[in-house]
Amino acid sequence: MPKVSGLIHISNKDRHLGRALESLRSCDEVVVVNHGAGEEILKIAREHGARIVNGVNGVDHGAYAQDARNDWIFCLGPDEAVAEELEASLLEWKQSGSADELGYNVGIREQNGTQWKFLDLELRFANRRKINWTSDCPPQAPNAPGLAGHIIRIPEPE
Repeated sequence: MPKVSGLIHISNKDRHLGRALESLRSCDEVVVVNHGAGEEILKIAREHGARIVNGVNGVDHGAYAQDARNDWIFCLGPDEAVAEELEASLLEWKQSGSADELGYNVGIREQNGTQWKFLDLELRFANRRKINWTSDCPPQAPNAPGLAGHIIRIPEPE
């Protein structure tokens, strides 16, 4: 059965981090990359069992996928959470999914004031042996298969 690592990049304004970490129950480990978060936020990461890696200025964010113990990486923002249907899809994938894929696209449902809107699919679940990336998440891969469910995003207020 393939194992999955969750990967989250954090800074000092991530007040929803606890919710994001709680939603990564289907991951076998969670790596939190610290880009200047305060001790209060780091404490939340530790309380949720995350392994903290200190970010280095000038290093592409995608390079931190190499700090994960597993080849399959699920990328999540600190203002996001895995919805239950997506969590179930990830658990099912671990039981019978194809490890030959580059990765899987996931839907995003974003809060916009009092409304919700669905955004384009994004490659959020990727095999680090088959793709490299420079930002927090892998680049778009429109031809990658999708997983059922979605990520819930509640943006930080400006």
